[in-house]
Amino acid sequence: MVLHPENCLEDFRRAGAEKIVFHYEATPEPEKIIKQIRKLGIKVGLAINPETSIAAITPLVKKVDSVLFLSVHPGFYGAAFIPEVLDKIAAFRKVFPKMEIGIDGGVKEDNIVKIAQSGVDVIYIGSALFRQPQPAEAYKRLKALVGNA
Repeated sequence: MVLHPENCLEDFRRAGAEKIVFHYEATPEPEKIIKQIRKLGIKVGLAINPETSIAAITPLVKKVDSVLFLSVHPGFYGAAFIPEVLDKIAAFRKVFPKMEIGIDGGVKEDNIVKIAQSGVDVIYIGSALFRQPQPAEAYKRLKALVGNA
């Protein structure tokens, strides 16, 4: 999450990035950023905040490789999950059935099954692992929950 992602693109390429996911809200010209990333030969993902409507990003969806839905208000680690984002994901999936969809924020053992069933392809997890005394065991529990869903 950075403001002015256009200032970091070349650094990410040099670091070996295969995909750059940038926040729609981080720039007034998201289409320009998409073109710059494509010019570098890198895949493009578009992240959106919980309040951002699907309609706002619809013109850009066919120009990116994935869409990442934030299910928390970005800015601090361990924020509370916003369940309404799952409805937005379900609606998005109906319109864009083949788009890779990710979710990030507030994922925990008590909501990961519902998240997995919402139509996402990728679930990003932070504090549910790294704030645990045994992150590897926490990962195994989360993976098992998704596997049984």
